[in-house]
Amino acid sequence: MKYVLGVMLLLLGFTGTKAAQVDTIAIYSKAMHKSLKCVVVTPDSYKDKQEHYPVVYILHGYSGNYADYVKKIPGLAAVADTYQLIMVFPDGGFSSWYLDSPLDSGVRFETYVGKEIPSFIDQHYRTKTDRQHRAITGLSMGGHGALYLAIRHQETFGAAGSMSGGVDFRPFPNNWDIAKRLGTLKDNAANWDKNVVVNQLPDLKNDSLSLIIDCGVKDFFIDVNRQLHQRLLEQGISHDYIERQGEHNWEYWSNSIMYQLLFFHRYFK
Repeated sequence: MKYVLGVMLLLLGFTGTKAAQVDTIAIYSKAMHKSLKCVVVTPDSYKDKQEHYPVVYILHGYSGNYADYVKKIPGLAAVADTYQLIMVFPDGGFSSWYLDSPLDSGVRFETYVGKEIPSFIDQHYRTKTDRQHRAITGLSMGGHGALYLAIRHQETFGAAGSMSGGVDFRPFPNNWDIAKRLGTLKDNAANWDKNVVVNQLPDLKNDSLSLIIDCGVKDFFIDVNRQLHQRLLEQGISHDYIERQGEHNWEYWSNSIMYQLLFFHRYFK
């Protein structure tokens, strides 16, 4: 296919017979008038069967990119074979926070990741296109992005997760270029208030999304995750919430993503 830029095969070492295929593609954004790269992992069975597959969208963190997960978590691609699903790793920009910035028309990543990419993937891959077979998760900035997009686009996503997510970034007014997207907190508090995950909860009903949220106890985002957990409890929203030893690093996320993918596999089934 013309949109495929590169292909890498990862083998399941314990059998030597299966190979999840990892494609690096480019997806054009009409909203931002540019193309960005994206990794798509399909299971070994994809090339031989005509079946349709559920999809998990997995978002990177601040300063990361589309290739982070497959580079930094050896064997992650093999999970596509284990659970018979497609994994999509979009590029969310250096510091987009997966928002449509009210200040910068070149930063429209809510539209891009929440609408344009799922539409493209459904058109070019054999996917199960109902929301019950589409999930989204991410780490740090991507954890915010996954919950933010899932709540705001419940017609698209049926399940969502967050790993060490920046689910309320207001306690960090000078960090991670957020002010570039929303203006300073001091002068643009309304922009900040309406774009944090915790303030999306009024649009969420119990069982409208299947949710899994986890964070390490030594993570600088642990307090905002605990507050989100409490808000969900108060609102009566069913969700899985996990705390365990860990910090804001790839050692934690390499473990966490496996729990999340198992959770989504069970949801799809």
